[in-house]
Amino acid sequence: MVAGLLPMVLLAGCDTLPDSGPTESGVKSAQSNPKKNTIGYGIVQVSPDLITLLNSETPPLFSNIEQSSAMAHYNSDRAGPGDMLDIDVYEMGNSLYLPSSSTSPASGIARRSTFSSILVNGDGTIDMPYAGHLQVNGLTSDEIADRIRAALKGKSQSPQVMVLISKNLTNSIIVYGDVAKPGRLPLTLHQERLVDVVALVGGGLHQPEDTTVQLTRHNQIAEGSLKLIEDNPEQNILMEAGDRLQLIFEPRTFTVFGAAGKPTETPFTKSSVTLAEALAKVGGPQDARADPNAVFVFRYESSEIAERLGLPVDPQKPLTPIIYQIDMMNPASFFLAQHFIMKNKDTIYIANAKINKLSKMFNLINTLISPGMSAGRSIQ
Repeated sequence: MVAGLLPMVLLAGCDTLPDSGPTESGVKSAQSNPKKNTIGYGIVQVSPDLITLLNSETPPLFSNIEQSSAMAHYNSDRAGPGDMLDIDVYEMGNSLYLPSSSTSPASGIARRSTFSSILVNGDGTIDMPYAGHLQVNGLTSDEIADRIRAALKGKSQSPQVMVLISKNLTNSIIVYGDVAKPGRLPLTLHQERLVDVVALVGGGLHQPEDTTVQLTRHNQIAEGSLKLIEDNPEQNILMEAGDRLQLIFEPRTFTVFGAAGKPTETPFTKSSVTLAEALAKVGGPQDARADPNAVFVFRYESSEIAERLGLPVDPQKPLTPIIYQIDMMNPASFFLAQHFIMKNKDTIYIANAKINKLSKMFNLINTLISPGMSAGRSIQ
């Protein structure tokens, strides 16, 4: 009688025992159940074609952000509100600005008058004696000199004017965040690029792989790792006046759940980590608990990749949830795992073996009846 009831007790008990997560069949059945799969994830098997597709993914491009023409970068000495100008006026004969003397200056000798730190007003104008109220906003130093010279025509004898934008707030950028020397950085005719700017402020405080660069320009935002920019020259774009550059320390990690021991969050520790390396870091699937046929990687993938994989995509969302499955019982999968590149915030889940609950039940029964059996042997 007891022997006949035992299988029923085992089956009933297995359903009530706790577990660390679903089995392979549980993950797949939940995917096809709209009530459980409320975010619409799809499951994709890891294959050579998938590896090729993922490796061809286009990274976020700084080169896609709006950029001025090449010539605009050669005219970066344009004045604007808040700038300071140093102006020198050279005059032949009597000077408008210097007091007259009893002796005339030697023939061919120009008299120099210096005006330092002339502020460009909020409306883009300057005020200069005898030249008057002049609009200089957006003008280069040479163009400002021409405008002052024209204003002095008829008032001074052959005036020559030289203008230096001594404090150029207009042609500067703001760099802040995870950098050694945050602040305002003036741009020069050297045409600084993104990596140049990072170097000029003392560099980032952490590894390039763990440093996110965020560029804001004309209400557009481009974002990517500093390592991406260093490795792709086309992403090392020219900086423009008014740019805001923020460096963000964002250490990359992946998490592991399921039959691989306790849940862990693991840092990458190097620029690139493969699935094989990630599994090795956490000790791999546990022999007693895991189902090596069902190793899953949970990831929010770009909708472009999801669409190319044939998965349904919400056009209003840039990311689509995908579960990648790899069968580690197949020797070929070990080669694939060496080329499957992990991404920041990926989650690895190693499914429990189907027999795991049955094993737990036997262990529980053994724990319950062992004291009684021991007591019976003692009485005998």
